Amino acid sequence: ILQVYHIFPALFGGASTVVYQITKELSGKGHKVDVLTTNARLRHGENRNLDGVSVYRFPVVSEKLANYNIVIPVVNFLLWVKDRIETYDCIHIHGHKNPYSMVVHHYAVKYDVPYVLQAHGSLPRIGSWKRLKRVYDVLFGYRLLRDAAKVIALSRVEAEQYTRMGVPEEKIAIIPNGIDLSEYAVLPSRGAFKKKFGIPEDEKIILYLGRIHRIKGIDFLVRAYAHLRNEMNCRDAVLVIAGPDDGYLKEVQELTAALGVWDSVMFTGFLSEKDKIVAYIDANVVVNVEPLNVYGLVPLEAAACGTPVIVSKGNAINDVVHDGKFGFSVKYGDINGLAETMCKMLVNYGLQREMGRNGRKFIFENYNWANIVTKLERVYEEVVEE
Repeated sequence: ILQVYHIFPALFGGASTVVYQITKELSGKGHKVDVLTTNARLRHGENRNLDGVSVYRFPVVSEKLANYNIVIPVVNFLLWVKDRIETYDCIHIHGHKNPYSMVVHHYAVKYDVPYVLQAHGSLPRIGSWKRLKRVYDVLFGYRLLRDAAKVIALSRVEAEQYTRMGVPEEKIAIIPNGIDLSEYAVLPSRGAFKKKFGIPEDEKIILYLGRIHRIKGIDFLVRAYAHLRNEMNCRDAVLVIAGPDDGYLKEVQELTAALGVWDSVMFTGFLSEKDKIVAYIDANVVVNVEPLNVYGLVPLEAAACGTPVIVSKGNAINDVVHDGKFGFSVKYGDINGLAETMCKMLVNYGLQREMGRNGRKFIFENYNWANIVTKLERVYEEVVEE
């Protein structure tokens, strides 16, 4: 089985974490799994082979473009695909709107190797480059979907997105993301994150964790936080924005200054897995209000740490949060509504504890990666047998 994604190993959650966990589980079950990837956003000191998985890594034409998710691999990438693709029983392409998927698609079709496509929320033409995304879909994107043996949707919301782009319902398999529960089985004590970043013990934390990108709804969160402090006089919580800059950090910083909350907003930058977990544990509430995300690992990880969440009603994870009773949802853009919901969570410690217990129990019962990958194996078997 060949897994194709431009970032490997995992980089701060998202699709790269999903690819890593899938390859790890498949390899552990005895499958021969290779990963075809690039050096995009590669952190120093990472190994070629991880968890028994062979990793084939190629440079990108421009690291600057790769930072904006425009990943153009070098010619050797194309030659490798041409020479090796016939040796695989099945290919799993992660991501829809990128040049490397086009290359793999071309040779998979040419040599009649079945592939599964998982868009990871990349189908909608949102954010920047809308016209370019439309051109891409007309020239390549629709063909990529048409020729896939199966497509993986993370939720009903994403399944509907596939359908609107012409994918027949019988080709769509809905398989949610899981999380690595072993990382959350025994949690560290509270206080480590506050101590490391100099946050007073008695100060509460509202946490955003993820890439600092325009589409993530961070401006909505910052405006609601400013309303919470300035209009509702709720001043005992710091807003922690944790994650790498994805082209939007400067604007967010300028917004915090313009709204008069600069001195109560903390930007931590990238967090290690260890620091990420202690951030979840020390947070009173995790806010993830991206408007159109088809799924999201952050609310699941927060729940696994026993921390309640607030999500957007437009976010597909909303159904999961309500099913598990571990948080609230608000209408995207409703600044007063988000501020009031954050205040409700911050002042009611009993509610925090109740939702925290609900979330941890729900995640451990429903989101084990081993069970998720078993569903994926059935999809692979189906496309190979066809």
